[in-house]
Amino acid sequence: MTGQDQMKHILNGELYHQTPELMEMRMKVRDLLFEYNRLNYRDLKRRSELLGAMFGRMGENCFIELPFHTDYGSNVKIGDNFFANNGLTLLDTATIEIGDNVLIASNVGIYTAGHALDPELRLKTGAEYGFPVKIGNNVWIGASVTILPGVTIGDNVVIGAGSVVTKDIPANTLAFGNPAKVNRKFNEHDKKYYFKQRQVSQEYLDKLARNETFHR
Repeated sequence: MTGQDQMKHILNGELYHQTPELMEMRMKVRDLLFEYNRLNYRDLKRRSELLGAMFGRMGENCFIELPFHTDYGSNVKIGDNFFANNGLTLLDTATIEIGDNVLIASNVGIYTAGHALDPELRLKTGAEYGFPVKIGNNVWIGASVTILPGVTIGDNVVIGAGSVVTKDIPANTLAFGNPAKVNRKFNEHDKKYYFKQRQVSQEYLDKLARNETFHR
């Protein structure tokens, strides 16, 4: 059975174990990661080329700071205007799908992989599994967040720093904690205040009124 045949079973959520074919698929992306993580910080063109070679899909204006790690790469699908700070880990045994305009802070881990809970099954057979993670549009994920297998995060969500996301998070909400829970929905107050009682300046309100769009 080829690595691609095995991957089809993995993407269906079936149990599997590591094989030489799957290891070779991982080694190929590690060859690219080896170069990526040793690039000159100014070499933005080569960064983009390498990310495009790693990912199953990559939109326009995708930027991932150094260092970065992914497992297979081919199961990662990223939309437009994506920014991730240093220390991002995408463990894409199953699909990781990320929408447009997503911001990810430092040291975030998105994990689709798991091992069988029963110790005999886990250790004697090497039983593993993967379930997809989906992140919507316009999401901001804070520093040191962990997102676990099978989670869906809706549009316009903010995940607070240090959270462990174990369950789905609905759209237009702020969630944080371990495990992460919805704190509140966003409202008109958030259009006027950007941090506690610090008001949005007229300069930025004018930019919104002119429908200006900023990309990193």
